[in-house]
Amino acid sequence: MTTTMMRLSKHLASSPIYTSAIARIRNKTHHHNHRQLPLTQKLRTTSTQNKLLLLILLLLCCFFFFFLIPTVLLPPARTMSSSSSSAAASAPFEKPRTVLKKLLAESQPEGQGATVRRSIGRHELRNLDPFLMLDEFSVSKPAGFPDHPHRGFETVTYMLEGAFTHQDFAGHKGTIRAGDVQWMTAGRGIVHSEMPAGDGVQKGLQLWINLSSKDKMIEPRYQELQSKDISRAEEGGVEARIIAGEAFGVRSPVFTRTPTMYIDFTMRPGSQLHQPIPEGWNAFVYIVDGEGVFGREKAAPVSAHHCIVLGPGDGLSVWNKSGAPLRFALVAGQPLGEPVVQHGPFVMNSRAEIQQAMEDYYYGKNGFERASQWSSSA
Repeated sequence: MTTTMMRLSKHLASSPIYTSAIARIRNKTHHHNHRQLPLTQKLRTTSTQNKLLLLILLLLCCFFFFFLIPTVLLPPARTMSSSSSSAAASAPFEKPRTVLKKLLAESQPEGQGATVRRSIGRHELRNLDPFLMLDEFSVSKPAGFPDHPHRGFETVTYMLEGAFTHQDFAGHKGTIRAGDVQWMTAGRGIVHSEMPAGDGVQKGLQLWINLSSKDKMIEPRYQELQSKDISRAEEGGVEARIIAGEAFGVRSPVFTRTPTMYIDFTMRPGSQLHQPIPEGWNAFVYIVDGEGVFGREKAAPVSAHHCIVLGPGDGLSVWNKSGAPLRFALVAGQPLGEPVVQHGPFVMNSRAEIQQAMEDYYYGKNGFERASQWSSSA
């Protein structure tokens, strides 16, 4: 028996209409029984009449409770509270992150004959602590990034298409292909080259992450992940490749000296995403393909090659309302809150430290001892 029918039975049992009718029926039946009608036909007729009367009364009671009570007696507050709880459930974050700034990454020359789309690192967005630069590169032979030094930060190279070969003055050499990641901590100093490994166009993203003053002069190190080794998760039409940090309960094995989240999301048409971001971290989105709605569901969509700086809050919501897949990188990091002084490939905390880095590289000391004797095979 359903809850509605149980309630109906209770209402019928307590209804004056129902009890008086039943009493009349019982009295009538009792009266007929005591008369001891001699004819079977009369008994049958009386029984049929009783059943008909009961059926009519039941139908009247059903009409009363199902049609009149809900419209007259039920308080409208129930409907209002139901919609209120639904609205609350649809808000995934108490303090959602919204779009603070939108910047189209424009093409510019870099390296030797290469072209990059730079967003962070331009005069419109000099840096976003702890992030120093973001380039979307598109390179074909013979262009590339021949021998050059670094000090004081990390580079994260994420291949989207094709392959790049890198080598450094410490003897490290390797090739990263589509979907692979190289996380290089330059530390006190490194000289390396990054060149296309095959024919055609090689595409990827390179992110520069600042190091704190206590880590700027550590020994260089690498973390490299092949595409098959990158943590993945999928939920509700959204696929996540977790380069650093966590998404959908899956965490990357990459160690981030400067606490960082770096996730490559691909969203199918009609899907939506609600990704938590540690509060207090600076965050941005770089759109690789497609277009999406970020921060607020009624916001205008943003298309490929845009960098979106996010405001404060505890998470980002994204909707793909287009008819094509949306692919973007979500990057967030804990601000260092330290002075940033940059001169080309050197990033330190003061001009004196920059001057020292230039002298060390020129004279081959303090981490650059092998610089003058080495050149890449590229």
